[in-house]
Order: sequence, then structure tokens, then C-alpha cells
Amino acid sequence: MTMREVAEELERRLISIFEPDEHGHRPAHGDAEKYASDPHWKELLLFYEYFDADTGRGLGASHQTGWTSLVATLLHSQGEATAD
Repeated sequence: MTMREVAEELERRLISIFEPDEHGHRPAHGDAEKYASDPHWKELLLFYEYFDADTGRGLGASHQTGWTSLVATLLHSQGEATAD
């Protein structure tokens, strides 16, 4: 893999933690049903301090706006690449 391909794969993996599955569950929210089905919560994305390496479930503080908020930039980048 080229460095660009590695970067794109890491980007894809990080984004996937926040994407809902067919039932609305996002790995970052673990098994919290409220975030999958409650209309007031299901579009809420929490930027956790840490993530479980096996499941993607968010751990630690759920109000982080530091490094995990870079997902917004990654989503934007992916959207532009897809539009081209």
C-alpha cells in the first residue's frame, strides 16, 4: 500500500465507528438503544476520549472535542473525494 492508501484506510476505519448500521446502531455508542432509536438522540454523535479496539465502543469522557472531532474533517474529505 502507498502512504496515501494507508491514510485513506485509516480514515475509512475511523469514520466507520460513527456510521449507523441497518438498525441505527453506531459502534461508538455501544449497545445504548437510546442512540439508535430515540428520535431526539439518534443523530447525536458523541466524541469519546477512547475507543474499545475490538468493538469501537466509546469509552471515557463523551464530550471530547479534541482529536476525535477530526472525524468531521474526515467526513468532509471523504464526501469531496466521492463527489469527484
